[in-house]
Amino acid sequence: MYAFIHYSLNTYTDQEWGFGNEDPKLFNPSQLDCRQWARVCKQAGMRGIIFTAKHHCGFCMWPSKYTEYSIKNSPWKDGKGDVVRELADACREEGLKFAVYLSPWDRNHPEYGRPAYVEYFRNQLRELLTNYGDIFEVWFDGANGGDGWYGGANETRRIDGKTYYGWAETFKMIRELQPHAVIWNDGGDRGDLRWVGTEAGNVGETNWSLMPSKGDTPYHMLHYGVEDGDVWCPGETNTSIRPGWFYHETENEHVKSLSKLMDTYYKSVGRNSTLLLNFPIAPNGRIHPTDSLRGIAFKKMIDEVFKKGVVKEVQSPRLNNSSYTLTFKKPVEINRFVAEEDIAQGQRVKKFALEAEVDGKWMPLRDMLVEDGKDGLTTIGHRRIICFPTIKATKLRFTITDSKARPVIKKLGVYLAPELTADIPDSGEKKSSGLHIFFSSPKQMMIDWDAEQTFTTFRYLPPQDTKDGLITHYTLWASSDWTNWTKLASGEFSNIVNNPIWQTITFPATKARIIKFDADRLAEGERMGYGDIEIK
Repeated sequence: MYAFIHYSLNTYTDQEWGFGNEDPKLFNPSQLDCRQWARVCKQAGMRGIIFTAKHHCGFCMWPSKYTEYSIKNSPWKDGKGDVVRELADACREEGLKFAVYLSPWDRNHPEYGRPAYVEYFRNQLRELLTNYGDIFEVWFDGANGGDGWYGGANETRRIDGKTYYGWAETFKMIRELQPHAVIWNDGGDRGDLRWVGTEAGNVGETNWSLMPSKGDTPYHMLHYGVEDGDVWCPGETNTSIRPGWFYHETENEHVKSLSKLMDTYYKSVGRNSTLLLNFPIAPNGRIHPTDSLRGIAFKKMIDEVFKKGVVKEVQSPRLNNSSYTLTFKKPVEINRFVAEEDIAQGQRVKKFALEAEVDGKWMPLRDMLVEDGKDGLTTIGHRRIICFPTIKATKLRFTITDSKARPVIKKLGVYLAPELTADIPDSGEKKSSGLHIFFSSPKQMMIDWDAEQTFTTFRYLPPQDTKDGLITHYTLWASSDWTNWTKLASGEFSNIVNNPIWQTITFPATKARIIKFDADRLAEGERMGYGDIEIK
């Protein structure tokens, strides 16, 4: 696991994507402390930090000599500051690796979309790769082209993300300047790591670390990998600890709960992926206390579950007819199983079975986090975690039923995870804990699932301590494909300003994968807020 840090002018304009004309004078944090960021991330179990050195707005968080649109023209430290430098130094003090995110899209630069911008982009990349020590990853966002300020042109510019940036030449430069860095790229030439097709914090239960070296990469390739791919390109699951990537005060009550973070861990690290977890920086220049405490609680829970198994972990088990049985001295409660392949020799396992002996009888187990009735016992890779309801067993049998070559298993382990309840300190549990909620605009909430669900009820709890963001009029939609939308309901939450209690919307049973909740009118403010959401 490693951390994303999102921090820019967006933090001060309450936006996710800046337009490129925001005033650098907005950047003047009163308590900026990169060492606090590094300490929090380390305590949360992160091994490194990737920092948004430049987001789509084009504002540079270091004093780049190639543009005036940077912190050198902000009031912070009288224009003498360098956030990239301070964070790189803080990471090394805390024993963390350091990496940079550099947005290819720049809504500020007048030459974006023309050849001159590509030279500018590479010059900035060269600054980052030569002035800040070892870089473990270079992260290029897939958002490219659209409307922007572009030096005052205020127009829309389109580019071909596969060809415009000349990725082959850019990659060559990275390899020369930072030979140990891996490249994350969502377009053009294949990078060393791949996006998993969603920011919801999960990858497919089947997840190959292979991709084709050429051609397009549709969702099913990104999410599940390609069994017969010809390049090693593991998935990197990226998600934020809040609904948004940048800080918004209205999200202070919606930091992901402990149960949601553990679900994300099981569906990323536990499915042969790395986890890149974002911590946005608040306007004062620090990670918000709620985010800090939740991240630390997350690390404590991972340690509680996996630091010690119910039996000693088996290293390099010798399989008998592709099977291995763990025998317990007495019946023990278990609900987690871990298997790891020696990926230095490739990823080989295609399918396996898991059985437990309970009261003298063998019973099959399945991954309870996998939907559609599948058992979820497919690929393993670097690490596979199988979650199942707590049982009391005397034996556990692991059997590989299909593989590409002779399996090489590195480790097997069995564990008992505690029940996650609201009384665990800093857990943040609420009714919406299990939902993936994000905002496509300040007045539009999106909720999506991996598979279709059937709904009859949507419940909204407004903010309890403010009228800011409180929704008075709404429209509710449903879809299964992000294209065709069915209107479920619209109307007014009567008297909600004076009595901000749970509001219930009922509708005929509807099968869908996405819910869209539009705030047609707010009591106050420009960004919708909520206390909790429940969907039945």
